[in-house]
Amino acid sequence: MTAISVIIPTYNREDFIERALRSVFAQSHPCHEILVVDDGSTDQTRAVVGRLCEMSPVPLHYLYQENQGPAAARNFGINHSGSGLLAFLDSDDHWQKDKLAIQLKAMNEQPEFLISHTREHWRRMGVHLNQKRKHFPRHGEIFDHCLQLCTVGMSTIMVRRELFEKVGLFAPDLLCCEDYEFWLRVSAHYPFLLIDQPLTIKEGGREDQVSFQYRVGMDKLRITAISRLLEHTPLTHAQYDRALCELSRKSRVYGMGCIRHGRAEEGAKYLELGSSLRAENPLFVEKSGGNGNV
Repeated sequence: MTAISVIIPTYNREDFIERALRSVFAQSHPCHEILVVDDGSTDQTRAVVGRLCEMSPVPLHYLYQENQGPAAARNFGINHSGSGLLAFLDSDDHWQKDKLAIQLKAMNEQPEFLISHTREHWRRMGVHLNQKRKHFPRHGEIFDHCLQLCTVGMSTIMVRRELFEKVGLFAPDLLCCEDYEFWLRVSAHYPFLLIDQPLTIKEGGREDQVSFQYRVGMDKLRITAISRLLEHTPLTHAQYDRALCELSRKSRVYGMGCIRHGRAEEGAKYLELGSSLRAENPLFVEKSGGNGNV
């Protein structure tokens, strides 16, 4: 299997989309097609992509939708793509030139894996940023790690189309942490193939990024994601217990953060939720850490 569709969701990224696209153009193993899904941009994104269409070495499709968020944009791209393998690239990130070649080779050699990811170089405002050990991506069964935090870089993954048929698409109502919610559903049933090389460059530190805009209350969205997992996804007894523990911990951390920031009523609600879940689960083990991301 060699055909790869590259899906790039974007929103008002006229200053970055060209770098992302050129990193795809420069791949040593060319993809089959590139789909840029414009999620309602009001800047010159359309014009930039249109100009780059003329120099693209592979078919470059520009798709437009009214602003609905990154999950809906990725889903739009998935539904309009034509390859058996899908690779995703956020429009402010970019790839090393051998990213697709190395990842494709690994996927072909280990066809039992439905999803793979790579390591990343992190940059903040163009300056290299060292990752903490807890952020290092892992190989194989990563469900426990996914519960703790978002451990898979969206711009690193390559997915066999059948995975979406098995677990569904991204949750379009989540405007942030939609990737966290998706990794939980996937990792509950399928192992991840790690290509242990930094083949993706992740750019951060800007106020226009979703992760910055939703930095206040991100734990609340992760609480929603775990709650949905417990309600809708078949889990083993051990997975269910661990998810319940993490839901309790995140609820209590978020609740305490709300109280510190003057939102006593909301804080009390989440503290009560955390305490009730803790009481229901005799296997609960308290985890230290957390600063009340509210």
